[in-house]
Amino acid sequence: MVEVEAGGRRLRGERPAAVRLRVPRVVGDRAGRPGQAGGDQRTARRLPRRPEAPEGADRPLRSPRLRHPAHGGGGRPAVSDETVVIDTSNYYPGMLSEPIEAVDNGQVESVYTAELLGRPVVKAWNAALAETQRTKGVPAGTPGRLAIPVAGDFEEARKVAMSLVDDTGFDAYDAGTLADSWRQQPNSPAYCTELTLDELPAALAAADRVKDAAIRDSVPERLATLPATATLEDVVEMNRAAHR
Repeated sequence: MVEVEAGGRRLRGERPAAVRLRVPRVVGDRAGRPGQAGGDQRTARRLPRRPEAPEGADRPLRSPRLRHPAHGGGGRPAVSDETVVIDTSNYYPGMLSEPIEAVDNGQVESVYTAELLGRPVVKAWNAALAETQRTKGVPAGTPGRLAIPVAGDFEEARKVAMSLVDDTGFDAYDAGTLADSWRQQPNSPAYCTELTLDELPAALAAADRVKDAAIRDSVPERLATLPATATLEDVVEMNRAAHR
């Protein structure tokens, strides 16, 4: 039995196991805040806090705080080797994350995470705002259905993640290997800009590591220009405008 939580929905089904993994203080997610993948700091604060699951209820797997092997860390979460681990997080140094020298020097975020965990990961759901995930999932075949990029080194693992993305109401796009996943990192043209399956490939191809990192680092200043009543559409437009 597999369980995944995304966009505020918990799904179960008979397919290879997959979990949504949080790595606090490593790649930028808030510890213990499911559903914040892809969210910027200001938008995330506006979303209602999800109630804690009742005692004894199933919960998403959360990792302990881990250290990279290069810094004396080691070990891996207590999941089987057959489990597909999906990295949904993003690196915002100085905002939501402590600086990570390797990533700042150019290592792809999820490649770092895979080394940290000592096992492969698939990158998915990170490039969609939490509110997008919560409100804009629609059935397959719906015109204008939004797409989410999925990157990973193993085809079968990517297929599992892509199937789960489809289950959460979005078209899944095969974005290649984990080394290619920098194209969906903050704040690339494909990141939190609500694109369709037809639009997403060009956005991924247009990614520029230096430019996108500079846009990411300007997020606090750009958010400060939005009104207190800013909507999801305002934040998406802000992200799109940064690449015009």
